Amino acid sequence: MPRHQPIVMCFVVAAALLSLACPVASANERPRARDIGLDVGIFATGEYNAITDVAGVRVGHATLIQGDDIRTGVTAIIPAPGNLYTRTVPAWVHVGNGYGKMVGETQIREFGEIETPILLTCTLCVWSAANALKEWTYLQPGMGEHTINPVVGETNDSVVNNMWADPVQREHVFAALDAAKSGPVEEGSVGAGTGTQAFGWKGGIGTSSRVLPDSLGGYTVGVLVQTNFGGVLEINGAPVGRELGQFAFRDSLREDARGPGGHDGSIMMVVATDAPLDARNLQRLAMRAMLGLARTGSYASDGSGDYVIAFSAGDAVRRPRGSTEPVNTPSLLHDAMSPLFAATAEATQESIYNALLKATSVQSKRGSLEAISVDDVTQILRKYNALNWDEKIAP
Repeated sequence: MPRHQPIVMCFVVAAALLSLACPVASANERPRARDIGLDVGIFATGEYNAITDVAGVRVGHATLIQGDDIRTGVTAIIPAPGNLYTRTVPAWVHVGNGYGKMVGETQIREFGEIETPILLTCTLCVWSAANALKEWTYLQPGMGEHTINPVVGETNDSVVNNMWADPVQREHVFAALDAAKSGPVEEGSVGAGTGTQAFGWKGGIGTSSRVLPDSLGGYTVGVLVQTNFGGVLEINGAPVGRELGQFAFRDSLREDARGPGGHDGSIMMVVATDAPLDARNLQRLAMRAMLGLARTGSYASDGSGDYVIAFSAGDAVRRPRGSTEPVNTPSLLHDAMSPLFAATAEATQESIYNALLKATSVQSKRGSLEAISVDDVTQILRKYNALNWDEKIAP
């Protein structure tokens, strides 16, 4: 089949609630972290425990299941309403480990702002996705003939997906963007997480949020992750990877083993907040997502692309594209940042757990990724007293 023809046999636009029969189990049969009593951190979640708890943020997915070797997709995050080019949002990108192919990074770091939605997809799909995002952006009201900076991140899903076929095309990107909505976010083996892994099990898309108490500003932080990394899985301190015999360097620890035997991989982390932050404090906020990642057992391996995109979605911090006069926008001072740092680490950690728990097994002729056993995880968490921690916090 020619490369430029769509190769979608089973095409799911999750956020639009449109689905066709696909050879992937339903994520509705699997729990999120809090459904099994896995309480992460100390702060309360938002209504949906998702990045969309930050007002104005929308998420959409397009999932591609085709033939015996296409298992991939695209996830779209729209940071704020209206035209992002004419009224940008402050943003930053933090690179934990730079083995990746993120499009648009340098301009974000130069100007401290984002002017398009954010796409996540497979490694060799980034350029086709970026081209489609460029086209979609030019179709928005108020656009003219400007250069734009599409933002696209990726992880490598080649265990089950033929990413060399360049499967993600214009119609899939448009579907994800047009389907983006607020409210609950579908997680697991969907969109950009269709073919990804985590700690040797099936991973995918996960999300979580935190709402600070009024005494700490009352701000919301939301995180969405696309997992595809390795390490030694820990959940609330419980050594789940060790207990289940699935962890990095396992085979190399045998006396007769040769070579390093590490597990490479990547993760994209998107952090949204309604706190009024400038690019400098968004840089500091983005760095804290790496702490949440580390709590799950990742060590950011040599071959890992670990990127954090952080933005402030509040309307008051958005600025017009051009002005001959100074533009004043509010910004929190450094002393107010610590609660936001803690919230970001917590939400990132829980997002990764949600991705693992909601993910369903995916197979293709290239290989298979098996979902982690919820029963096994729950049993281990009970053994290490890692469940129902919220009961230990006085109201």
